[in-house]
Amino acid sequence: MAAFNDDFNRPDSSNLGSNWVEVSGDWSIISGQLAPDTSGGNTILRAATAMDSSDHYAQFTIAATTTASQGVWCRGDNTLSNGYLWRNNGSSWDLFAVVSGSFTVIGTYTAPAAPGDTARVQAVGSTIKGFVNGTERVSVANTAVTDGANVGLRVMAVPGLRFDDVTAADVTAGTTLTVAASTETAQALTGAKTATLAPAATTDTAQPLTGIKTATLSTVVEEATARPLTATKASALARAQTLEQAMPLAAPGIGPEPGPGFDIAVGPPHSGWTVSAPYTEWEVGPPC
Repeated sequence: MAAFNDDFNRPDSSNLGSNWVEVSGDWSIISGQLAPDTSGGNTILRAATAMDSSDHYAQFTIAATTTASQGVWCRGDNTLSNGYLWRNNGSSWDLFAVVSGSFTVIGTYTAPAAPGDTARVQAVGSTIKGFVNGTERVSVANTAVTDGANVGLRVMAVPGLRFDDVTAADVTAGTTLTVAASTETAQALTGAKTATLAPAATTDTAQPLTGIKTATLSTVVEEATARPLTATKASALARAQTLEQAMPLAAPGIGPEPGPGFDIAVGPPHSGWTVSAPYTEWEVGPPC
């Protein structure tokens, strides 16, 4: 599929470059915009690049306007004397079928042209359409021109007209196109460079700490509380492996007193007692 675009962003010149064929009149670039001849009559400009098929669209942006005929062309021959033209005359957009230089209106949308408007004409099979600012305004079935791959502009050669951002491209049958918001041109590579990377010449090592930092700890804000036992465990005691016995005293000692005023000493029986007749001279007196 072929495509064409020109934004005219280059120095002022009366030479549009190899992308264009000036069918009639002297066109030029002024302040980054396309300007037609101003000598009167009609002036025609054709893109040097033809589309690949007869099913395509062409579009331009009106940068400045006046009450004058100005339109965009598709499905044209080399001289744009055959094809379809979507043209504004200052008060309405008219869709023309052009055969051998004879113009026939096949559709109309009443509205003046305004700076900033985008206008597009599209031919896919027998369906011919005219768009303004991306909105379809006219759609008709017409078979007056069935072949042609050239696109371009046809305007009156008067002062005050400027155009910008001319685009065109082939269309697949059944595809509805939206308005192009911008165009981008791929830039050619100006060179290439390859290089073999060498091994790393340096290595990094860990760096030691160069300082310390101290801080005063704040008072603890929490206090731990002993937790109660939540369970018990029983265990059977094993039988004692050893027995302890009381040991006898190794030396005499003093035991508990049997009564008041008596000391008891252990020794041989006392032999100072003698047996005699009973004592009969007991005296009775008051109780002690």
